[in-house]
Amino acid sequence: MPDSLDQLDARLLAFAQARDWERFHSPKNLAMALAGEAGELLEHFQWLSEQQSAALSPEQTRLVALEMADILIYLIRLSQRLGVDLIAAVEEKMAINETRFPVDPEGLAAEDEPRRA
Repeated sequence: MPDSLDQLDARLLAFAQARDWERFHSPKNLAMALAGEAGELLEHFQWLSEQQSAALSPEQTRLVALEMADILIYLIRLSQRLGVDLIAAVEEKMAINETRFPVDPEGLAAEDEPRRA
């Protein structure tokens, strides 16, 4: 079982190559599949209250985890096809967010409402 992003990356690439899926895994197709999987994740939370969404049953949590896994798989495959270092991209984005959304001296976000990264 992979325990690092690099190992997972290698395993996913080998899996796709062994099945000759590289020809189907264009950046466009992977991005579309990623969006579809994100939609499937949303289905698990549709119509739930905030409280219900934070108190999923073990089975619901397992199903959500599998959808999250699908999303990560497609995201890693997309990064492979585009030559994007995901860790470096996250580091860059976090540096941008730290500047855009500073913390006040009391440790609270400077803005009242959470914003998307």
